[in-house]
Amino acid sequence: MDPQDGRSTLIPADILVFGWIGGKHAFVNLTGISPLVGLGRWGFTTGHAALKAAAYKVIKHNNTCRENQHVFVPFAFSHQKQ
Repeated sequence: MDPQDGRSTLIPADILVFGWIGGKHAFVNLTGISPLVGLGRWGFTTGHAALKAAAYKVIKHNNTCRENQHVFVPFAFSHQKQ
């Protein structure tokens, strides 16, 4: 929060699309995740790390975007260095 005016200083958008859905601006958040993140005793499930990252971003940014009449679009993907 900005102590001057009480507004959030979170930056939820890597890409801002003006007038996208119903005239609202869309904040697109890109998150690249290693497919091996979160491996533990539960083993590996394809896409699990990306889904978990997207869910976390929604929890973190969705309400702020909605309060400001914007749409939040998480886009999480698994990547692998070759």
